[in-house]
Amino acid sequence: MTEIRMIPSFDGTKLYSIKEMPKHEPKAIVLISHGLAEHASRYDALTNTLLDANYGVYRYDQRGHARSEGARTFFSDFNEMPDDAKVMVDLIKTENPGKPVYLIGHSMGGFTVVAFGTKYPNEAAGIVISGAATRYNLQLFGPLPVEGDPKTYVDNSLSDGVCSDPKVIEAYNNDPLVEKQISIGLMNSLGSGIEWLKENAEAFVDPVLVLHGANDGLVSEKDSRDLYGEIGSADKTLKIYSRLYHEIFNEPVKYEIYQEVIRWLDSQVEA
Repeated sequence: MTEIRMIPSFDGTKLYSIKEMPKHEPKAIVLISHGLAEHASRYDALTNTLLDANYGVYRYDQRGHARSEGARTFFSDFNEMPDDAKVMVDLIKTENPGKPVYLIGHSMGGFTVVAFGTKYPNEAAGIVISGAATRYNLQLFGPLPVEGDPKTYVDNSLSDGVCSDPKVIEAYNNDPLVEKQISIGLMNSLGSGIEWLKENAEAFVDPVLVLHGANDGLVSEKDSRDLYGEIGSADKTLKIYSRLYHEIFNEPVKYEIYQEVIRWLDSQVEA
């Protein structure tokens, strides 16, 4: 069953969402949060694998991205990211009473779900992050904050670093839903959000699986090592994958990584 809806967020901005449920009673529900300039439909393979493993899956386009409302690739405040996720989590809990809710976030979506866990501890049963922008060891946009009008845009030049698979890069470049420009407002909101994460690291106490590609050229794997060392979680696992690039969920070995995620989810559900 697939259900596509526009979900009003906390300020009325409508978020494009996809809800998919397995054939049998789900073990739990997973919310997927995508990265900068991309969209929820780039997670079809991960979603289908989760469905086959008997997890329900909700996805959404972050505000200002793809099919969701909002100024393109723009945030006025980093709190918009975890607060949009909170609206989605609350919806999931309303529609699936008693089911545990897990969050999976990639890159900027990794920031989103870590900020959610930091701001709203114990609301999620557990969190999985991939190539998450939780520190700023690799200064992708240069020193932050960037000077200038927040509504000024620069070209999206991320594609070469997303994956080792040329077909994934080609699909990314040709995808009409991938945003072609990025605002200074987004860069600076993410920068201030990362500073806030660092200052409040001990407030993050949820179970977490931290995944990162060792050859990630967009977000340093040191971000994940630093986060892992600083958060307050008692239940935390870190895996750095040799030779993999930024989008580990799109690398040729992606199904092995999906199984890693499912094993971790299963262990949490059964605990």
